[in-house]
Amino acid sequence: MEYILEHLPQTFIVIGLILLTIEVAVLGFSTFVLFFVGVGAIAAGVLMTLGAVPATVLNSLLATAIISIVVAIVSWKPLKAMQNKVEVSHVTNDMIGHEFVLSDDLTVGQTVIYRYSGIDWKVQSSQSMVIGARVKIIAIDVGLMTVEPV
Repeated sequence: MEYILEHLPQTFIVIGLILLTIEVAVLGFSTFVLFFVGVGAIAAGVLMTLGAVPATVLNSLLATAIISIVVAIVSWKPLKAMQNKVEVSHVTNDMIGHEFVLSDDLTVGQTVIYRYSGIDWKVQSSQSMVIGARVKIIAIDVGLMTVEPV
């Protein structure tokens, strides 16, 4: 404990880095609390190192709290907007481009079943096709193949 008190600025910088690492690596930047406190602890450690804040436990905790609150107020909206940005992308895999022959008639708005790799898939298309038509998979969703004629 004595060692920590003798090196209080460095301790706060290390604690801040650990909190930032946990926030980003473990929690995936899903909560911002550890981020704010981590930035506050690093800034308080730097201020103690520069002599702007006396190196006492009470002053360092107070500085960390104030800086964390200021950082939270300033960066809440930009971070929340960044967190809510969602990228929609279609899955690509080896099944896209696979060709097979329809075992039933396929009409628009209806599905037929096709057994592939031990799984019964629903097959849909934007065109009507007759039994025996050769088709190619163009999209995959959960349990659903979208096909087009070859």
